[in-house]
Amino acid sequence: METIDIHHDLNAPAETVWAFLENYADIQAWWPKDGPVDIDRVEIEGEGVGLIRHIYNHGMPNAVSEQLDYLDPANRTLKLSIVCDRPAGLLQYRATGKVTELNEDRCRLTYHSEFETEPGRVEEARGFLLAAYQLMFTGLEQAAQRQLA
Repeated sequence: METIDIHHDLNAPAETVWAFLENYADIQAWWPKDGPVDIDRVEIEGEGVGLIRHIYNHGMPNAVSEQLDYLDPANRTLKLSIVCDRPAGLLQYRATGKVTELNEDRCRLTYHSEFETEPGRVEEARGFLLAAYQLMFTGLEQAAQRQLA
């Protein structure tokens, strides 16, 4: 099992960032509009823990389907997995995200992920995931700043 541990400090209150993540179905509210991966549409299956968001991106043949596996608002923590068709040679993917308050105007988003890939595709998957995390950090920062303006 491969792992990635990454974090990013955001110039926004923890409550603001958590509100975007907690509303798991509405990834389009914070995903960056000007990035290399542009969301065409999102289809939702279910609700609450167990909800799957099928994310259809322009130029990608299949949806990236992410299931909400755990949600703990009191600790600003969520867990998710990629299900159905997995991109970049991923056979399995699970992640835990946590928002921690640094002070009243700043927070840290930490992600720990575990994944398995098809043989020979570890670096491809790692690159895909790291790029997705950077887009997530950028989008959340931009969305939080729009909301605070």
